[in-house]
Amino acid sequence: MKFFAQVLAVFFALVTGAFAQSVPPGYPADYQAIIAGAEQEGSVVVYSTTDSASADALLKDFRALYPKVQVRHHDLNSTEVYNRYLSEAAANAETADVLWSGAMDLQLKLVADGHALTHRSPESAKMPKWAVYEDRAWGTTFEPLVMAYNKRLLPADAVPSSHADLLRLLKERPQVFAGGKLTTYDPEKSGFAYMLMTHDVQYFPQFWELAGAFGRGIGRFYPSSGTMIERITSGEHLLGFNVIGSYVVLRQRKDPDLGLVYPGDYVLVMSRVAFITKNARRPNAGKLFMDYLLSARAQKIMANQATLFSLRDDVDGPYSAGALAKELGSRLKPIPADMSLVAALAPAKRLPLIRKWQETARAQ
Repeated sequence: MKFFAQVLAVFFALVTGAFAQSVPPGYPADYQAIIAGAEQEGSVVVYSTTDSASADALLKDFRALYPKVQVRHHDLNSTEVYNRYLSEAAANAETADVLWSGAMDLQLKLVADGHALTHRSPESAKMPKWAVYEDRAWGTTFEPLVMAYNKRLLPADAVPSSHADLLRLLKERPQVFAGGKLTTYDPEKSGFAYMLMTHDVQYFPQFWELAGAFGRGIGRFYPSSGTMIERITSGEHLLGFNVIGSYVVLRQRKDPDLGLVYPGDYVLVMSRVAFITKNARRPNAGKLFMDYLLSARAQKIMANQATLFSLRDDVDGPYSAGALAKELGSRLKPIPADMSLVAALAPAKRLPLIRKWQETARAQ
């Protein structure tokens, strides 16, 4: 009997020790309850605009860290994330536990409309203040918007160095890009594209002139960076404007003929905003995944493997906010995760901008 009791004591000590080791360093002891709850829930559903190729290293690491929590990652565009979640929530159907999207404005609108669960993440204090909104939404990345081009087919003297230089080239040498050789996002179909347009208008006074140049049989518009990059590398298009830099860097590993330009006047920086949905059916798993994305462990993967450009100041790597700051300095223009983004979505502001885009960039 005594021997059995000793064996039982050793067993519980081992189990408790293994369980305690799964609590990240520096987290409060009661975080064990969140881990236990997540393991009992068994999975976390994530609606995300992060391409599977970029998210893969993070998802594998999360599974290794928490093998009892399956990640059901749905790769969607920003408008699909927004509309699918809202329709499922309205029908009281099963939906995502975490929304993770680069359409920062649409994400924050959902937060403003009461769709986010409040969560005091142990990682919030390590994040830049502009990337944390009221313990309800968090920026997770620091991704530059770049110009991508086909090195084989675009002449070196036709590679623009800035927004202003691109406009000059389109005016002086339109034949280089004639027949739809330039591509960019479609703000009519992509919430992310609309957000970028509202910021380009702020930083580049000649933006509408540039949009008009796109419309003279030169521009072709898509809802995703992935499609743009595929068609640049194939040669269908020669240059992509406002392409997500992390996807370009990832593709360069396989295609050295894909070039990248950080505009010399300003570089917009977006951050994929994530939050836990208020009606999440697996809230503990949602908290666990959210905290993982913000953790130094995940951010190191972003900075060194996933090329998603980490956000935290205490994380080093070639694809990090620190590395970009050293290279680009004041040219970087991060888009803050706050309610100023939501104001631009008001119909009185959005509809005139979309109409103007249609009248300029869509005009042939």
